Amino acid sequence: MTVTADVCVLGVGLIGGSLLRALGPDRTFGWNRSPAGAEAATAAGFDVTTDLPTTLRRAAEADALVVVGVPLPALEAVLGAVAEHAPTVALTDVISVKGPVLEAVRRHGLGARFVGGHPMAGTAHSGWDAGDPDLFRGATWLVAADDDADPDTWGRVARLALDSGARVVSATSADHDAAVARISHLGHVLAEALALAGGRGGDLALSLAAGSFRDGTRVAGTAPDLVRAICEPNRDALLDVLDECLADLAAARAALAERGTLGPLVDDGHRARRSYEDAQADRTGGDRRPAEVTPGAAGWLEALREAGAAGREVRLADRL
Repeated sequence: MTVTADVCVLGVGLIGGSLLRALGPDRTFGWNRSPAGAEAATAAGFDVTTDLPTTLRRAAEADALVVVGVPLPALEAVLGAVAEHAPTVALTDVISVKGPVLEAVRRHGLGARFVGGHPMAGTAHSGWDAGDPDLFRGATWLVAADDDADPDTWGRVARLALDSGARVVSATSADHDAAVARISHLGHVLAEALALAGGRGGDLALSLAAGSFRDGTRVAGTAPDLVRAICEPNRDALLDVLDECLADLAAARAALAERGTLGPLVDDGHRARRSYEDAQADRTGGDRRPAEVTPGAAGWLEALREAGAAGREVRLADRL
């Protein structure tokens, strides 16, 4: 099996810490801003420090793949340090929105060896202690297919995802952000609204709350600052989807008020849920069979985008 070179993780919270655990201490080292997080990782047997310049110089010397795992508000400072101490490293990230990250990377002159990434996995918890070596197992990991994607870095990021137990899907950063506004960021907003509605019902409502309320509000347990960092940078795409959702809800309300029915919302929503279930069950069948790709081959980016639009997994030619 082909494995990646050393991996340097910047930020060892839920995602970064899970990545360290998934790959193991022999293949990874890293940095964390919080001394408590770095100390906890070190106590668990991982090589994590609070010295960012030294960590980045080590990554440059080893030609390690650097994975940026900090919240978006901390991105500018981290990229500034990368530009100063390791400007030629292969670079990726695990931040939940891709367009703003790509713009920031290019502003700092780091675009030549950057390929964005986003593992679609997480919990409502944060910090080193929330990490799980199996967090990515079976999850989908978006590896971006932007126009200037470096083939070597793209392959390394894809191998990183595969070695962590994930399946790879590819799309442009813009298409990713439009998609996650629908299936992730809107969910955070609706979870907060549902939790608020339940809370307004007082003790009786909360004592009667069962599975649908629990499942629908799960991500409302995420720290508010983290929810804002996830959703607000994707403002334009999220606004579009919120407008659609509000129109659907307004139509359902009008139908209920005027005719005593929720109208087409229930039937349409049920069909959409069944489509999701079918897609999850049919990841490798029919037209969703994995697409083989060789990074750098003629038309490789177009092939990645076409596969991504069809929801098809991508596999590297040397991993088949």
